[in-house]
Amino acid sequence: MSSEVRIYYNPKCSKCQLSLKLLDEKGISPDVVEYLNEPPTPDELNEILDLLALEPRELMRQHETPYKTLNLGDENLSRDELIQAMVNNPILIERPVVIKGNKATIGRPPEKILEIL
Repeated sequence: MSSEVRIYYNPKCSKCQLSLKLLDEKGISPDVVEYLNEPPTPDELNEILDLLALEPRELMRQHETPYKTLNLGDENLSRDELIQAMVNNPILIERPVVIKGNKATIGRPPEKILEIL
């Protein structure tokens, strides 16, 4: 079954692996985006954030080194600046993000992706 499902995926992440396995068990072959190698554009990140109904900081892995070194907790930073920081440092993007049509979720836990399928 082909599908319009996309997963932003890190092959080293256990939650990503479990989410991909769950999709496979449902007969879904998603478009897999290894976002560390192919970071989303600012426009794509804006769309992802809108689908998730999140602000940029809510999609950031705040314990990662770039978050601290770039002082991304600074409340004066704009949405565009935070999005550009994620484009430049994709390790900051929470994972996995799964999108189907106009719905999206973060697969933490992986079973959350079932809600949008």
